[in-house]
Amino acid sequence: MPDRAPLDPTTARWLPWVVAIAFFMQSLDGTILNTALPAMARSLAEDPLRMQGVVIAYMLTVALLIPASGWIADRFGTKRIFFSAILLFSFGSLLCAAANSLVFLIFARVVQGLGGALMLPVGRLVVLRAYPRSELVRVMSFITIPGLLGPLLGPTLGGWLVEILSWHWIFLLNLPVGALGCYAVWKFIPDLRGAERTSFDGPGFVLFGAAMVLITIAMEGLGELHLPHLRVMLLLFAGMACLAAYWLRAGRDPEPLFSPSLFRVRTFAIGILGNLFSRLGSGALPFLVPLLLQVALGYSPAQAGMSMIPLAASAMVAKSVARPLIERLGYRIVLTGNTLLLGLLLASLGLVDEQTPYALLLVQLALLGAVNSMQFTAMNTVTLIDLDDASASSGNSLLSVVAQLSLSLGVACAGALLGGFTAAGSAEGVETTLGAFQLTFVTIGVMAMLAAAIFLQLSPTDGRRARRPEQHMES
Repeated sequence: MPDRAPLDPTTARWLPWVVAIAFFMQSLDGTILNTALPAMARSLAEDPLRMQGVVIAYMLTVALLIPASGWIADRFGTKRIFFSAILLFSFGSLLCAAANSLVFLIFARVVQGLGGALMLPVGRLVVLRAYPRSELVRVMSFITIPGLLGPLLGPTLGGWLVEILSWHWIFLLNLPVGALGCYAVWKFIPDLRGAERTSFDGPGFVLFGAAMVLITIAMEGLGELHLPHLRVMLLLFAGMACLAAYWLRAGRDPEPLFSPSLFRVRTFAIGILGNLFSRLGSGALPFLVPLLLQVALGYSPAQAGMSMIPLAASAMVAKSVARPLIERLGYRIVLTGNTLLLGLLLASLGLVDEQTPYALLLVQLALLGAVNSMQFTAMNTVTLIDLDDASASSGNSLLSVVAQLSLSLGVACAGALLGGFTAAGSAEGVETTLGAFQLTFVTIGVMAMLAAAIFLQLSPTDGRRARRPEQHMES
């Protein structure tokens, strides 16, 4: 492909900030929303259990559209699509704030999801194409720090807004941030496209999208939706059948949505599989910890929200040490050791009870936040670092899909485990609700540790070739 002109200094300086704005909007929206669901249910005269549709509608929309994000960015340019994504997300937020019924609110969340599905993958794609691979860890660490402010501010800010003003303000907050983001995108984001125009794999998109939707509904059916097991199994098998049909078709399609040839890149294959399995524990963390604090330990919502601050704050700090640690030790040692440590820390929450000193609990959560943050940075970077520009768009989209799916699986597994241990009661040695939480944390900790076997397949030199960026960015 032809040589790419280097970024001008102003664009190179401001581009990470622009992408970070989008990351912040999305992470803040998700964490605030969870806090406000009961208040929203009262306002709309709904059963709080029915409000899960508000979360699921967004998640399914994102899962469905992410596979097309790479092609859309290649076809219309990253500048136009990133601008449209922030605008659509902001418009969806305005519709959410104006909602006067659950049905309208779910529709508004779908509109938000259309923007959200493009913001993260296209933002990451901009960075992947604009900077040499040697800068990837540094820039990705920077742009995800504002995203970590969402979990830091969300629970506390959401509770305060609901109590002092109303739940509508959790969505109205997105409007000034979105306006700033749209202006910054138009001014600073370069219009990067793929090397050549490709046709869109419509049948593949339908098959892959159907698989994502069916599998996600099946996993949610085990957790929040409480679907009959027969229906869950039918949905799961239908989803797996669609996925198998897509993969068989992609093998003979000259321009598939996600090419099986991506998995010939060793670091990509290991990174994708490692992401899928290690995120099961990470995905369960934001779901389980607030429940543990409020339901099992009797914390107030405000105290539980404040207790999550060390987890998010330490995650931000860990971003700054990710690059030097990876450069010194390599991806294999960092990811294998960090995955084992993540599993041990998750399992250690199974030791928490009413007698656990509050300061010790905060230290545990802070350590979990730091290790979890290191895991995400290293996993995402090693997955993408050896892809050439021709594969970057498709590989980046697949990484986003896997992250979304594994998050859903993590929450579903945690909900199913918690429900199962609670229902089993004394038959499984569980005498109290706290006991069910303890066994659940130990189980997901062991599940997370098993992913270390995947990262052990990396070689000591994997990912380090990217320090010679000319071979990757200019070839």
